[in-house]
Amino acid sequence: MSRVRIDKWLWAARFFKTRSLATHACDLGRVTLNGQTVKPAREVHPGDQLAIRNTMGDYHVEVLALSEVRGPAPAAQALYHEPEESREARHHAAAERKAAAGETSFFPKGRPGKKDRRDINRLRGRA
Repeated sequence: MSRVRIDKWLWAARFFKTRSLATHACDLGRVTLNGQTVKPAREVHPGDQLAIRNTMGDYHVEVLALSEVRGPAPAAQALYHEPEESREARHHAAAERKAAAGETSFFPKGRPGKKDRRDINRLRGRA
């Protein structure tokens, strides 16, 4: 196998759950191949450098092998190599998002209880 579309490879390498999501990410410019944005039909070859943005973070990987079929996770991880710097940057960004999410919750969870309703009514000037 010497020719594989990039959307098929991204799906087989488990960067996206479906091939249509991989195609959509390519169309939106979230995937770059050797520094250039790509269309979903672009062919990927071993040795290519990919930058992928998805909901889990930013990946910078080197293509090691090609596959058109989605296999188990260990087989998918054998298709690429991610440098340690990329992995650390992704984990650092995830930790920052997690810390920021805890700071921005201004609203209590759930519906107001009896005491909460009384406090709200008191603030609004109702009896």
